Amino acid sequence: MVAVERGSAVPLRAQLERRLREAVRAGRLVPGSPLPSTRALARELGVARGVVTEAYTQLAAEGYLVARQGAPTRVAGLASAPAPAAPAGEAGGRVRFDFRPGAPDVSLFPRRAWSTALRQALLEAPDARLEYGDPAGAPELRRALAAYLGRVRGVAATPEAIVVTSGVAQGLALAATALRALGARRIGVEDPGSGPIHAQLALNGLEPVPVAVDADGLDVGALDRSAAHAVLTTPAHQFPTGVVLAPGRRAELLEWAAARDTFVLEDDYDAEYRYDRPPVGALQGLDPERVLYAGSVSKTLAPGLRIGWLVTPERLAGPIRERKGAADRGTPVLEQLGLAIMIERGELDRHVRRSRLVYRRRRDALIAALARHLPAARPQGAAAGLHVVVHLPDGLDDRAVAAAAAARGLAVAALSDHRIGPAGPALILGYGRIADAAIDAGIRELAAVAR
Repeated sequence: MVAVERGSAVPLRAQLERRLREAVRAGRLVPGSPLPSTRALARELGVARGVVTEAYTQLAAEGYLVARQGAPTRVAGLASAPAPAAPAGEAGGRVRFDFRPGAPDVSLFPRRAWSTALRQALLEAPDARLEYGDPAGAPELRRALAAYLGRVRGVAATPEAIVVTSGVAQGLALAATALRALGARRIGVEDPGSGPIHAQLALNGLEPVPVAVDADGLDVGALDRSAAHAVLTTPAHQFPTGVVLAPGRRAELLEWAAARDTFVLEDDYDAEYRYDRPPVGALQGLDPERVLYAGSVSKTLAPGLRIGWLVTPERLAGPIRERKGAADRGTPVLEQLGLAIMIERGELDRHVRRSRLVYRRRRDALIAALARHLPAARPQGAAAGLHVVVHLPDGLDDRAVAAAAAARGLAVAALSDHRIGPAGPALILGYGRIADAAIDAGIRELAAVAR
């Protein structure tokens, strides 16, 4: 991105110095970035190597560059570069106690097993897998998922019904556009529910309509009165309340969908983690042609893998496959093949069993710490997942408590940020990221904030 003019009265060295100096000042060359070697840049510009060497030396003397023996010449000022913005809810970017919900402990990620699986996938994948393939996903992963989901979640799936996505986020976006093409304009969403997911549905053409959640899960009677054309639910472990959709409600919900010839979109949110009994099966297994099932490895392995899936009713399979192809031509294939190997070897099952023990221990410690330090608070929800909702005493403002906690280095979420309608004060406390030893001290600090 630099050039010199041979016919100019300004010497080549001076021209190069000026161009590089301007690039640093304008931010095109960012602090810490390496520059080409003097030999490489001289060859690219068609000048003597000494011209580049002298320009680098001068700019290093002025403080624009840093040159060290045996290392690339770099743009100076890395230490003074602006720090990245702190995530919302953090005080000065420093979190002492991380109770944010929605994420697993990525330090538990089975790196060795994943590395072995990827290596095998790379060595054994046929050449055809490295071409543009079926946008619905690698056949190896779809076969493995069909068997795994049937065994672990009670999902009735064939490989042909599965579309591999870049996480649940993309899956829900594809589902929303497919539903809209069938005439849906409004979609019932649980209230409280996931604010980011509600926003994503709206961005993809469906108006979120709040539907109340009570101790038995989604209120189907309220859904019936809402004039929604479809519905999104988290039946196995509702986010954020943690309640499980009762058997009677499940039957009512499927009857509602059949009566309106529409679909239920099931987000199987962190359903593998149940601590007091076996996980409840997926709603999809009760009516595969009315339920569009979405899942991912974001909670079981790591969200950064960006691997999810949709299990589609036959009527939606073609439209969703087409939309996936139009969106990105398919999810990265080597990671798909690696996950298929992990599933077939039983490595995913082993990882879930190991991590389930860790999260159960943390949840137990969190509940015990609340009883000790904040007895007026009331935990809600099944013994499952990676978070718990804690109802605060009346008169408190949960957003104010969350803000005050952030000022003291505690990252928590206010339930009000995930509600459309009004409700009492509550916090959502995640225990996926926080170390076991920090839980008691963090809750003790939170109790001081509440007081």
